[in-house]
Amino acid sequence: MSFQQTLKNKFPIFLGDICGGINSAIITLPQALAFGVATGFGASAGIWGAVILCFVAGIIGPRVPIVSGTTGPVAIVVTSMMLALGNNMQAAATVLLCAALLQFFASLTNLPALVKYIPYPVISGFMNGVGVIIIILQINPLLGHSAMPSTVSTILNLHTGILTLNRHALFIGLVTLAIVLFTPKKINKIVPSQIIALVFCTWLSIKMGLGVERINEVSFNFPGFIAPYFDINHIIEYLPYAFTIAIVFSAETMLTGLVVDSLTKTRHNPKLLLASQGAGNMLCALTGSLGGTAATMRTVAAINSGATTKICAIINPLLLILLLFKCSNFVAQIPLAVLAAILIKIGYDIIDFKLLKVLKYAPKDDFYVLMLVFALTVFYNLIFAVGAGITLAALLYAKRVADKAKLVQKVVYDEDILELEKALEQDYQHKIRVVHISGQFFFGSATQLISKFEDVLGTKYIIINYDADDLLDISAIFALEDIILRLQSQDVNIILVIKNKSVAKQLHDHKIVSQIGEKQMFFKETDAIDFAKQQLKDDTD
Repeated sequence: MSFQQTLKNKFPIFLGDICGGINSAIITLPQALAFGVATGFGASAGIWGAVILCFVAGIIGPRVPIVSGTTGPVAIVVTSMMLALGNNMQAAATVLLCAALLQFFASLTNLPALVKYIPYPVISGFMNGVGVIIIILQINPLLGHSAMPSTVSTILNLHTGILTLNRHALFIGLVTLAIVLFTPKKINKIVPSQIIALVFCTWLSIKMGLGVERINEVSFNFPGFIAPYFDINHIIEYLPYAFTIAIVFSAETMLTGLVVDSLTKTRHNPKLLLASQGAGNMLCALTGSLGGTAATMRTVAAINSGATTKICAIINPLLLILLLFKCSNFVAQIPLAVLAAILIKIGYDIIDFKLLKVLKYAPKDDFYVLMLVFALTVFYNLIFAVGAGITLAALLYAKRVADKAKLVQKVVYDEDILELEKALEQDYQHKIRVVHISGQFFFGSATQLISKFEDVLGTKYIIINYDADDLLDISAIFALEDIILRLQSQDVNIILVIKNKSVAKQLHDHKIVSQIGEKQMFFKETDAIDFAKQQLKDDTD
């Protein structure tokens, strides 16, 4: 293939990456500024964080187009961290560096593969909560006041905020909201409504001489080194914050990776993706820049613009640097109310309206999980909310599976036994029973099955037949041991039928087999029945 043909074939791909990088940068600019201001890091830290993270992750990350930067969930947890640390940047750098290291170390394990098992109601409840938090926290800046530290304090002080509002700030904020909410889709596809609102409303506020609070200072200079605390006492103190942020960093990155795979029909390397994000966040932490994750909305915008490789993730930060260099004076004049309005729109976009529309048709379990995660996210703690949601979802799933687990009792009839037991003909069915454990025998079903064995007490021989191939968890093993002890206390002989050799080995290792006797475990049910009949016959002789 000639050089000309190669260039002709490659150019459309490269052109798509250029368009994807440009469009995602245009979306990134107002969001990075807004998140930088909202978190307390400052507008410059927001921009430089987007530049550093996207560039580093683009260079060393998977070849698929993934645009990185601060997102809504990250902004919320970082804001909480900054408030808790009293806006101490050295402490913040320590937390973010630890979080980035945890993220990097997680990439060396199999943890990235577990993200796909997070139930959708948990994800939806979390994202809906984050969207609502962003909207609520931006009410005060929209009214011309400083942001409150929490949703609860914002709601409690809403009346006071309205009575003392800055009319100029509210006016320019409402104009911004109108633009981002009602810009026609055809125009929005060409130029994102957020950048239109940012440029027009900033220009309008300058021309009208509005008395509103502005960004005021944006530095083009590359951020300097911030030395974190390296002593063990500080690290231990800040580790809980670091774990929280690392979880958000990693979870949202992995979810974005799944979205990319779906859109591009490819498969990225999740470990490489997480490692590249961790490396980028380390550099952000050491320069006092605002870290982040793989950003879903910006990545989707890049892909929809034609991006097919990670070249778009390199073009994006280069364009941001150019914009920052050429437009820093203009950026400094952006009203905070304009950024608040843009964030309100971001919060609105995060809310999962798709699920809310079908929620009334969803199983009650999904509704309970979503509402729990949503409420805890908005009014308590994001990470606790996710943990509680996953726990509740797991328990409800375990209950559903456990409810399907049952005992199937079969009575063994045999002419020889009948002759021996003529006097006890009415009670014959109690002498030998085969009990099948149907369904998964695990911690959820173990307790239920224990109680059901009360119905089979009084017999001489019980053949417990475990049909499944699934290994037993520790709860099921203890439950089986409890069942055996209960039956043996009633002078009932237990015979096990285990068809899977791995399960049989497991029972040997846990001394279950020795508890009943080696000769009383079989791989075939017929052999177990023959053994029971012979034992019963021997008992009556």
